[in-house]
Amino acid sequence: MTLEELRVITIVYVSALLPLVLYFFYKEKIPPWISKVYVGSFLLCALGWELWFTFGWIEGDPVNIRRSAVLNSWIPININWLLNSMADAGTISLGGLWLMWQFSGRNLQIFLRWNWPAFSILLIWCIAQNLFVELFLYHDQLSEGKLLSWAPLAPTGQFFNPQLFEINDRSVMFQTQLPWLLMAPILYKLVILLAKKS
Repeated sequence: MTLEELRVITIVYVSALLPLVLYFFYKEKIPPWISKVYVGSFLLCALGWELWFTFGWIEGDPVNIRRSAVLNSWIPININWLLNSMADAGTISLGGLWLMWQFSGRNLQIFLRWNWPAFSILLIWCIAQNLFVELFLYHDQLSEGKLLSWAPLAPTGQFFNPQLFEINDRSVMFQTQLPWLLMAPILYKLVILLAKKS
């Protein structure tokens, strides 16, 4: 196992499991609608792209073809989508909401009606983390020549997938950025609906 493979394995498991551990320690201080946001985000990410990208259902390569044998051993294909969706729902979605709240002066009103400055924080977080994933975490799985499936939240698939830019011979493609560009406003709308009901 290389140091980079160990780094990927550690980040995947920690980002998937740590939010659940924190939730159980702090659930008395967390609004009750947050658990519904977690479940909703998990389902949106799993059904929106993680299952499709993992199994390569429509004109894509399954993840076990796009990565090393060590990663396949430690993150088997049948739980890859699950771990990634858990990380998406916990670390990314809930982490983004926490950042919105922090940068908005801990104002809970941002969860009751659309607030453009708060949404901007969420959108920047979603895009920044996804760039990190593409450039540093999964760059070998997403490199040129390794095809990702079409997915509901990556609707252009391989049909329209221009390279957006390149850093140190690692490219950022349109298809891999699209899910979080679409997910950010959906997530915020979901939060507003659930928070209002509470």
